[in-house]
Amino acid sequence: MIIQIEPWIDEQELAELKRVISSTFVVEHDLTREFEDRTRALTGAKHAIAIMNGTAALFCCLKALNIGPGDEVIVPNMTFIATANAVVMAGAKPVFCEVLADTFCIDSAAAAGLINARTKAIMPVHLYGQSADMDALGDLVRRRGLYLIEDAAQGVGVHFNGRHVGTFGALGILSYYGNKTVTCGEGGMILTNDDELAKRCYRLKNHGRDGKGSFVHEHIGFNFSFTEMQAAVGIAQMKKLPAIVAKKKLIHDRYLDGLQGLNRFRPAYIDPRCEPVFWFTSYISDDANTVAAHLAENGVQTRRFFYPLHLQPCYRDLSFERSGFAISEQIFDEGISLPSSYHLSELDQRRVIELVKKFYA
Repeated sequence: MIIQIEPWIDEQELAELKRVISSTFVVEHDLTREFEDRTRALTGAKHAIAIMNGTAALFCCLKALNIGPGDEVIVPNMTFIATANAVVMAGAKPVFCEVLADTFCIDSAAAAGLINARTKAIMPVHLYGQSADMDALGDLVRRRGLYLIEDAAQGVGVHFNGRHVGTFGALGILSYYGNKTVTCGEGGMILTNDDELAKRCYRLKNHGRDGKGSFVHEHIGFNFSFTEMQAAVGIAQMKKLPAIVAKKKLIHDRYLDGLQGLNRFRPAYIDPRCEPVFWFTSYISDDANTVAAHLAENGVQTRRFFYPLHLQPCYRDLSFERSGFAISEQIFDEGISLPSSYHLSELDQRRVIELVKKFYA
């Protein structure tokens, strides 16, 4: 089986983990600080706060901005469900917004039409390693007096107009889940340039305290601690990041070259203002289900796109307009992600390409 996505884990991660074992410090110590420092250097954010996972990071961002019951947050309809679930966790209501047909990211014009007196924030998602339109979204939130919270869970290393995603809004987050460009197994990071918001987020993830070791809690908080084991894996992964990004671009470009001319199998559009990281290489097909089945029968694993939020069974009781999401539905119906792992060999990739061409022949 040619795997669709898998992490690059080897002796480098083991070497960093041995540092943890030797130190006997296992929760938020020197390696966590080092991992946060590396993230600040990568993103240019003033503050980078490690946290247990990306969902908890989004929740803390919302709570730090005092978003809760009675408030609404606009989220793209095409995203992993954690984006909307974090809003529900905070006690607010997610409002689903249609996405753009080309980039699959939130449509700022559609978002503008959803704003009302209860709207407190817009939460764009940088989907599949491509940035949302941060020029349009930045202008919108400034004009309407809203917060911008970036879900850059899939955006490690991604830039828009030369700026790393996750740093445009009041707050942003990264994710280090097992299949991400950089993985810690699980893990997340909160990014902000605001000193006060950084303090609030740290308190929220640290039982309401400004530091460890005290049993006096001035604020309500939670236990969303990071671990030194996660940091160890993340440090090794960050050292590999340039190689990972370069290999994923090579994989993407090979697909473009090998599959050109297939009018019914089109590569995802890339906004020229975006410097993407090809977490996945994705295509649009008028017969995605059958293509995926054909590849699976021949030992090639693919992945379909995220299920639109307005169709999710768990949100069937949420009050919202269920029409007007034709673009999301079409993207879901037609989207397919090809094998994109760092380990993908040129020989295996040529096999994938030939199988796709054979299907359309």
